[in-house]
Amino acid sequence: MSIATRVPLEEYLQTEYEPDCDYVDGALEERNVGKQKHGETQAAIAAFFHPLRHRLGIRVVTELRMRVSATRIRIPDVAIVAADDTEEVKQRPPFLCIEILSPEDRLSRLLKIIADYIAFAIPMIWIVDPYNREAFVVTHENPTLQQVDELRWNDVVVQLNEILPE
Repeated sequence: MSIATRVPLEEYLQTEYEPDCDYVDGALEERNVGKQKHGETQAAIAAFFHPLRHRLGIRVVTELRMRVSATRIRIPDVAIVAADDTEEVKQRPPFLCIEILSPEDRLSRLLKIIADYIAFAIPMIWIVDPYNREAFVVTHENPTLQQVDELRWNDVVVQLNEILPE
């Protein structure tokens, strides 16, 4: 759902929104966040990756602004970026973006976000649905939703029961 307000990109980049929102072609676009299962899942995924950061040479970042095109900024729930990537607004693709669904999320919006991530050359995207206890993977090579029983990235394997709230 878009907020009626249109703002210039530079104003968006200098403004903090609570909760933060995507920037799509001059318009602010709300993100569905703030529900308990969503938050627990986001925390569990970040906590899962955090101890692996030195071994994998990564940073684990939640709600990170990424400039996916000249006129779009998207904010994944969790992003895995290179350890040396310290940009506040990412200009290069993360290794992995993770989107956690809320009950209000719609497939049409999710597909637009995935298309932006693919165009930005993000190699892998995880979509986790804590409400239906499902997970999907999209890769740059295969940009279709593939339902999976476990999530894999490099040598990391995440079982759904490790990250989904009860």
